[in-house]
Amino acid sequence: MNRKLRMGMVGGGLDAFIGAIHRKAASLDDRIDLVCGAFSSNPEKSRAAGEAFNLHPHRVYGSYEEMFRKEKKLPGDLRMDFVSIVTPNHMHFAPAKLALESGFHVMVDKPMTWNLDEAKQLGQVAKRKKLLVGLTHAYTGYPMVKEAKNIVASGRLGTIRKVYVSYTQGWLSTPVERTGNKQAEWRTDPKRSGAAGAVGDIGTHAANLSEYITGLKIASVCAQLNRVVKGRALDDDASMLLTFDNKATGVLVCTQVAAGEENNLSIRVFGELGGLSWSQENPNSLEVKWLDRPKEVYRTGWPFLSQEARANTRTPSGHPEGYLEAFANIYANFSRAVHAFKPGKDLDGKKFDYPSIAEGIRGMAFIEAAVKSSRGKQKWIGIGK
Repeated sequence: MNRKLRMGMVGGGLDAFIGAIHRKAASLDDRIDLVCGAFSSNPEKSRAAGEAFNLHPHRVYGSYEEMFRKEKKLPGDLRMDFVSIVTPNHMHFAPAKLALESGFHVMVDKPMTWNLDEAKQLGQVAKRKKLLVGLTHAYTGYPMVKEAKNIVASGRLGTIRKVYVSYTQGWLSTPVERTGNKQAEWRTDPKRSGAAGAVGDIGTHAANLSEYITGLKIASVCAQLNRVVKGRALDDDASMLLTFDNKATGVLVCTQVAAGEENNLSIRVFGELGGLSWSQENPNSLEVKWLDRPKEVYRTGWPFLSQEARANTRTPSGHPEGYLEAFANIYANFSRAVHAFKPGKDLDGKKFDYPSIAEGIRGMAFIEAAVKSSRGKQKWIGIGK
């Protein structure tokens, strides 16, 4: 397949923050075109969004059911190749499942589903249909995150012993969900967000980043989930201890009530011979520390970085790349997998370096374990493989 991919979208209308991010990221490398969408459950709003996005009126639908039904009837040189689902959490599973059953690949925002049972069901459908599912854990798309992963995998740090990862925000320090903030409204509503608030929204990013860089799996968690703002229905703050499958230990902190914090995702990983640290707010630098020599600072764009880091960099050193480019790397790598896909054949998604349905299921298992640990008397809860 030597052409641009055709993407449909579910959700992501004119007033949706993350939908615009997905559209920009998908189009950044000129590999993907948005060709159709069901942008709102309100058909009039969906049509208005489609007009704003310059789509043909016949390719703008009033529901995702209508979109999948009509798109699969189109000739192969017109119909969409995959759909991007950018709705609140409770509306991930149904369109993703129907898309797969209709023969379309899926890209879905995280967390993948509303609960773990839905995630496992989606995994079964994807396996049966032999179709691809991508997940937008966008922070793994940063070049220096890929360099960190390469350094750990090379063994230069020795056996990994300790992981500290935190994601701190302050935007929910006051009850903004009661003032008409739509992003806050659904994220703090158990009926739409699921069993967790901050843990599902940003804690899953922290957990995924720790597993991606280290190549390890979180084996168990001991968690405390807090509701700091009075009357809030879901956690807005959490702290937890981690164990990994190689017996390394770690600490994960996620909060949305750290007043003054913006989007501070950071990680430190330590092995027996050295360590590294990276922060999303300074994403073009990676600090590497050694037991027996001075600290080194690696920078995005340097020619001697790993092939993985260089392949996900677009500009020369000194030209900052950020969140949108990292997000675009997820889409670009997913698009390469879709291009390589052959109907009825299994495809090793790990070769293309994008978060897959396996990471989506692990993310939901992480949420479930953290909630169970915080609520129950048994504090250490295992996460299934």
